Amino acid sequence: MQLTSIASGSSGNCICVGTEHTHVLIDAGVSGKRIESGLQELDLTTGDIEGILITHEHSDHIAGLGVMARRHGLPIYATHKTIQAIRKMRALGEIDPVLFCAIEPEVDFMIGDMLIHPIRVSHDAADPVAYLVRQGEKTAGVITDLGVYDESLVAQLQDADVLLLEANHDIKMLEVGPYPYPLKQRILGEKGHLSNSACGQLLSQILHDSFRTVMLGHLSKENNYPELAFQTVSVEVDMGDCPYHAKDFPIHVAPRDRLSETIRF
Repeated sequence: MQLTSIASGSSGNCICVGTEHTHVLIDAGVSGKRIESGLQELDLTTGDIEGILITHEHSDHIAGLGVMARRHGLPIYATHKTIQAIRKMRALGEIDPVLFCAIEPEVDFMIGDMLIHPIRVSHDAADPVAYLVRQGEKTAGVITDLGVYDESLVAQLQDADVLLLEANHDIKMLEVGPYPYPLKQRILGEKGHLSNSACGQLLSQILHDSFRTVMLGHLSKENNYPELAFQTVSVEVDMGDCPYHAKDFPIHVAPRDRLSETIRF
């Protein structure tokens, strides 16, 4: 399997996950041109993409969806409520209803040789999910846009080999930054985003002997830095109640405006 971030950040998200035979995009939150360019850098074309998995309807996750759907006729997988919300967004333009494939949180489905498991998450959207993608014994997860995590999420992530995990903001930067107070409260709330510290605390609960690597994603441009996210997550893992240390596995940070390195496992 392989995982590459085409874009990851508060301004746009698109992740490519694939096997030797099947590839999907998780979200299409940047322009169609940028997605196509990213695929070309991966030696892929849109003809290699079997579908787009949508986490939720916020613009940084669907901005390029209309173009990708009309231009390439790609199936769109999302929960029923998310589909309803997307179809109300005039800015996306017309999308053929036939392309929408309704899924249910916590109910597995297959795309090619990949088993997809949507995980319900806590975020201020219609019916948001994160995704685990499995092929055989290998599992990759894209877990972003959640304000809190619970025992159920921890249990579902404990066998993952590779994760792209949200490290959205530094709490102190957010608190003293320029955002209006209601927006700060939204981000810090239970339906907001994971901070660097919360990301590290979650990671420390799901590490295991076979864990390969984590990519920190969905960083805020205004309230975070890649180096700060890396350092904070590393410290939380080192201080966590687990037998592992941050140096035991690679920690990557997904770039905002270019491809990440490809994680193969």
